[in-house]
Amino acid sequence: MKIKTQLLDLCNLLVNKRIKDYKNEIDLIKESIESNDKVSNEQDDSGNSKLLDDLEKNMNYLGDAQKNKDYLQLIRPNLVSEQVVLGSIVKTDSLSFFIAISIGKIEIETQDYYIISLQSPIGQHVKSKSKGHQFEFNSKRYTITEVL
Repeated sequence: MKIKTQLLDLCNLLVNKRIKDYKNEIDLIKESIESNDKVSNEQDDSGNSKLLDDLEKNMNYLGDAQKNKDYLQLIRPNLVSEQVVLGSIVKTDSLSFFIAISIGKIEIETQDYYIISLQSPIGQHVKSKSKGHQFEFNSKRYTITEVL
């Protein structure tokens, strides 16, 4: 299951990058708030208000990214299942999916994969399904040809 491990590693890499970026942004916002507090007068709180809103937003994004990282820890790349579960690679007659978190389209070894979550619309269509199952999404019909 080399490809599953590669896909999972890529997911972890992207999530770790998001976490690092949010932490850096939070640090910058905190520095800006501190420097504004030192030089601002009491009548000009609009700058800090926007910064505090940005801080809250980035803290929420960081929390979501941390949850995604924790969720990825549940994936066992060596798990083999005939039904689609977290960590499955689902091949259809036209597309391939990796069931993890919502990331989107990536390419590994000249093969396109859509990294999706079980909670996504397509994830809901394929959840617990197996080879041979058909589903329709966006007016297109798909047949599951393989579950890895």
